[in-house]
Amino acid sequence: MEGLDTLTNALARRTPEQLAALLTRHAEPLSRRPAPARLRDLAASLWSYETLHQVVLGLDRPCLQVLAATARISQERAREAAHGPAAPDPGAGYQSLMAHSLAFPDLATESVPVADVYAAFGAERDAVGAALEALYEAGLAAPTEDGRVAVPPRTAQLIGGHDLGAFEPEPSPASPAATPAPVEERALTAESQAAAAALAGALERLLAALAVQPAALRKSGGPAVREIRRLAKAAGTSEPRTRLLLDLTLAADLIALSRTPTGTVALPTSGYDDWLALPPGERLLPVLTAWARHWAIATWTPFGETPTALERGDDRRAPALRHGLLAALATSTDTATSTDTATGDRAAPGSGVPIPPPDASSLEALRPLVAVAGWHCPLAVADEPMILERAAHTLDEAAFLGLVAYGTLTPVGRALLRAETAADPAPLRAALRTLLPPPLEQALFQGDLTAIVPGPPSAELSALLALAADRESDDSATAWRFSGASIRRALDAGRTADALIDDLTAVSATGPLPHPLTYLIKDTARTHGRIRVVRAGCCIRSDDAALVHELTAHRALRDLGLRAIAPTVLVSAQEPGPTLDALRAAGYAPALEAETGTTVVERTAAYRSRAPLRKPTDHLAVARRLLDG
Repeated sequence: MEGLDTLTNALARRTPEQLAALLTRHAEPLSRRPAPARLRDLAASLWSYETLHQVVLGLDRPCLQVLAATARISQERAREAAHGPAAPDPGAGYQSLMAHSLAFPDLATESVPVADVYAAFGAERDAVGAALEALYEAGLAAPTEDGRVAVPPRTAQLIGGHDLGAFEPEPSPASPAATPAPVEERALTAESQAAAAALAGALERLLAALAVQPAALRKSGGPAVREIRRLAKAAGTSEPRTRLLLDLTLAADLIALSRTPTGTVALPTSGYDDWLALPPGERLLPVLTAWARHWAIATWTPFGETPTALERGDDRRAPALRHGLLAALATSTDTATSTDTATGDRAAPGSGVPIPPPDASSLEALRPLVAVAGWHCPLAVADEPMILERAAHTLDEAAFLGLVAYGTLTPVGRALLRAETAADPAPLRAALRTLLPPPLEQALFQGDLTAIVPGPPSAELSALLALAADRESDDSATAWRFSGASIRRALDAGRTADALIDDLTAVSATGPLPHPLTYLIKDTARTHGRIRVVRAGCCIRSDDAALVHELTAHRALRDLGLRAIAPTVLVSAQEPGPTLDALRAAGYAPALEAETGTTVVERTAAYRSRAPLRKPTDHLAVARRLLDG
């Protein structure tokens, strides 16, 4: 086809960096087609109906109008040059309809002089030229060497039926109201930092919970309600936002779905360990990027539908709607404060407060903003059912992720918009790198048996404190509390009292540990292991005969069916695991012993998916290969 040849030649004139930018920009729709081996294969993929159906959703109104006008002119020229029968009259017979269909007279197969495109829009020459350049850059049009323009043949069928209205080079003001006072950059940054810190904490807790106990999926797909509630409690956020985080971590390859003999489970991948080693700010990069491209509005459940998570999204308009709303917030000043009712006071970022449905007044307040978003992405906004509800939940997700605050974009929101527009994550990475402070390596140990970390803890510090203490709060500072049970947990994992004291002292910002904490560790270690549970189905032994006699008379241990077979040995009717749990619940500190007499070190299970990670595509290498070929 002449159009594909024109596009192939235009692609061949690009530099490797320019072609790589095009591949990155259209990575999602191109990933659904076979990998191109030649430039012509890439041209065919770009102009295929499936790819076009997704790509045109992100075009603004001027680009769509110029593309539609060019396709219409091309279509008219193709009809004139068609050798097949003319368009059949209404009521024509089957043979006439088939002959007309096989002749394809309605495809935009003829190249169009650029002058005709300019003439279709009158005096808007500069705006039309800018739109043509944007279409060339996006691969949706290709210039010929003799000053013509070729467009995808099926463009007319794709967008010809949409009413795009009058040509608008710029979005018109949403209302004649006076421009509100701008929000200080410092306030926006502070709000973004608070939301980012809460998001990073929720992600870390959610993934840690999945590493200890993977989430089981139903046979019909998605985790059950009880699993969502368990994970929401662990993450410290609401159930809708937990479903959002599950979808984003799955898209970011931080978790994967794995088949087991008992069913499908969701558990962290090996990339989770690499993610933990990143600075707190950069941990958000894959999650925010996944949100911008996710084919679903996870927190929005239309009436009558059941909320789901960890399923492939099918809402192809969701990414374009996000882009349109962020772009509208970036360019609109008159509507900035009108979105406060939808994003400002509904729920604190990262909180576990359920998201209430937006009321009628807040939805109506969004209408001017949605109108501006309709200029940036008409096909994703115009004539969409329940568009105000979809927009409200999209903005709520953006506020939760730290992209929107006080009805406008935060610095991170602007960086994400630039990164998605330029298909380059560098602006977003730079903004996130300075958003959150570096992780802290030390904690403040206090006399009330608590440890305070006044900021994000490092992975090593968090692991050490989680082993020996219980996390209590996750606000601007994180607090852990030590107890006899938490110290026993560290001793069960193989730590000795001296080693634990040394490790905690090494991360203490206040010097030696407080005396109450040191005493608690040594006192717990003194009683730890005095009772030994032997794997025999099972036996309990202790060198303290009086203690063994005390166990047989303890009311809380009656379900174990304990009976003495020697002054220092008891037999339990339960397995070693339940026996250990019952003894610890009764206030004792038993240790598990192997058949050889050695102490068994109990470690918390850390599950990882065996599925190989998806390697990110090196678009620059692909571009060089295609150009060399």
